[in-house]
Amino acid sequence: LLGIPLILLSLLFPALLFPSPGNRWVNSRLSTIQLWLLHLITKQLMIPLNKNGHKWALMLTSLMVMLLTINLLGLLPYTFTPTTQLSMNMALAFPLWLATLLTGLRNKPSASLAHLLPEGTPTPLIPALILIETTSLLIRPLALGVRLTANLTAGHLLIQLISTASVALAPILPAVSILTMAILLLLTILEVAVAMIQAYVFVL
Repeated sequence: LLGIPLILLSLLFPALLFPSPGNRWVNSRLSTIQLWLLHLITKQLMIPLNKNGHKWALMLTSLMVMLLTINLLGLLPYTFTPTTQLSMNMALAFPLWLATLLTGLRNKPSASLAHLLPEGTPTPLIPALILIETTSLLIRPLALGVRLTANLTAGHLLIQLISTASVALAPILPAVSILTMAILLLLTILEVAVAMIQAYVFVL
């Protein structure tokens, strides 16, 4: 498993979540779990969108499952996590951000431009607020990429440091080493949660 590039696993794994077509409504327990998981993920992703945005459901669900798989597999020992690289995260964030921006400008230009100026803004503050909102809009893909990279990198560094300290303290202070291992276990559970949350936040 560790000899296989994680990017290949993450690209192939989403196919396991999509039920295979059959003559029956429910083919097996696996199909039931697949349908439930897909329904849960799609429902959470589609809540902020209107009906016209539901056409993005398959792409967003696949992206979330891919990121979730990469993040979770990256917690295995001696594995490389592609999502800790800013270049990959930016390559995913920028096209999606640009697509949503252009789609909004094409379908509802007035509503899209209205976000640059909050309602009830005093006239003297209009130029400054437009500049601030435009800057905030332009750096959004960078913020997405940096957030995902920073959260995963920080978690991996903490796990590495605490595990190294636990091994180093084992022959000297066994009690402290056991306590450190307990902290490491809790941190690992937290990192699993962070990996799942960051995949969800990135797709949002």
